[in-house]
Amino acid sequence: MDKFPEACVERTVEWVDTDASGHQHNSAILRWVEAAEAELFRSLELPDYFPSAPRVQQVINYKAKLWFGQRITATVKVSALGRTSLTMAFDVTSDAGEVAAYGTVTAVHVPNGTATAEPWPEHFVKALQGS
Repeated sequence: MDKFPEACVERTVEWVDTDASGHQHNSAILRWVEAAEAELFRSLELPDYFPSAPRVQQVINYKAKLWFGQRITATVKVSALGRTSLTMAFDVTSDAGEVAAYGTVTAVHVPNGTATAEPWPEHFVKALQGS
C-alpha cells in the first residue's frame, strides 16, 4: 500500500518554545511532531501505540527559524511499516508555508512486559493500512 495515514496539528510558537537566540528551541520541533503523532494514533483509535513504541531513531533537518507568536503546522505521515518497526516522516511549516524542519522518526513495537521488538499486532497493521 502506498497511502499511509497522516495527521496535522497547528500551534503557536510560545515564549517557552524559544531559546536565547529568540527563535524556536530545537526541542520544540519534536514536541510539535509528537503532538501530531498523538493526533494520528488517536484518529486511528490505537491508544495502545504509545506505551509500546519506543523510538530507535530520530532525524531532524532544520531549514528555517520560527519566531515567538508565529503559527506553525506539524504534519506526520507513516512512510514505512515493517514487521516490528514503523517510520514516520514529518515536516513543520511556518504560517507562510515555509518548511522550517523535516525528518523521520522510527519506532519499534515492544509490548509491555517484554524487552525486545515483536511484530505489530494485526489490529494495528489493519488500522494503518486502512483495512
